[in-house]
Amino acid sequence: MADVSHQGPDLASHPDVSEMRDRYARVLGGRDVALMDAPVFLIGLYCAISPWTVHFSASQPELATHNLIMGIAIGVLAVGFAVTPTRMYGLSWAMCAMGVWLIIAPWIVGSSPDKGVILNNVILGGLTVLLGALCAGLSMKNSRAT
Repeated sequence: MADVSHQGPDLASHPDVSEMRDRYARVLGGRDVALMDAPVFLIGLYCAISPWTVHFSASQPELATHNLIMGIAIGVLAVGFAVTPTRMYGLSWAMCAMGVWLIIAPWIVGSSPDKGVILNNVILGGLTVLLGALCAGLSMKNSRAT
């Protein structure tokens, strides 16, 4: 059996150790907001299926299509946040705007929405605004630290 124990010089004496540490910190930068990826994705998933869950796909077909598209867009943002956090968290403010749009959409996109449709979109929009603001805040805190 081969001996794979590390017998070489300590890595701290490597001439590029400071550059390697800086690169490692840049690669991991923004991962403190990783706990936001799953809730954002779940909000997007629920937004996409909500017309069929709340049963307004037949009475509000335009709003059903709208929520499907918005849910997919929020889900794509969540995947982007997970894959490239340092590049994508600048779009957190866009997620806040999407949340505000979800709140007002039943009256603009829909036609005479009932209480369940309004409540569904207001809660979805509020959670989207909240998570977008949290992502943006954590991103700003993270960018100030670097």
